[in-house]
Amino acid sequence: MSGSGAERRVVAGVSGSLGSLTALHRAAAEARRTGAELWAVLAWEPPGGDVPTRGGPCPASLAAWRRMACERLLEALDAAFGSAGPGVPMETLVVRGEPRKVLTVVADRTDDLLVIGAGARGRLRRALRPSVARYCVARAGCPVLAVPPSPLHHALDAVHRRNIWQRPIDIRELVG
Repeated sequence: MSGSGAERRVVAGVSGSLGSLTALHRAAAEARRTGAELWAVLAWEPPGGDVPTRGGPCPASLAAWRRMACERLLEALDAAFGSAGPGVPMETLVVRGEPRKVLTVVADRTDDLLVIGAGARGRLRRALRPSVARYCVARAGCPVLAVPPSPLHHALDAVHRRNIWQRPIDIRELVG
């Protein structure tokens, strides 16, 4: 516990991707195990980043983008937990900004636990988009748990690749 007497928190980065849903489940399990509060955090940026808004953001557009981000967080929570919820006290937070920076700012207590998805990434993806997990591990002021993708994620990726190349899918590959 921090000196301020605040509750212990497990902060989970949520984007709606399969990797973030896997991390969200792990974060809920860690919160249950430690008696902590779960914080589900979705960071969002305007399309194209903040470059289009430098000349003065359009308030209506910003409000619409924020509303869409809130809806995406609610959809991710519903996909992860359904109507039953995570089974622990939970706060939700939608913040405008780069996910990697937002997560390290939100998880600012030394007794927080930051839980993020850490999927396999190729060279091209790393070059175009820096890894949120690597940034958080290097810069967070609290412990960081980087959750690898589930085996189901790998199976779904394989199916997706087959669909792109229009190759037949053998259902036995998914069951084994």
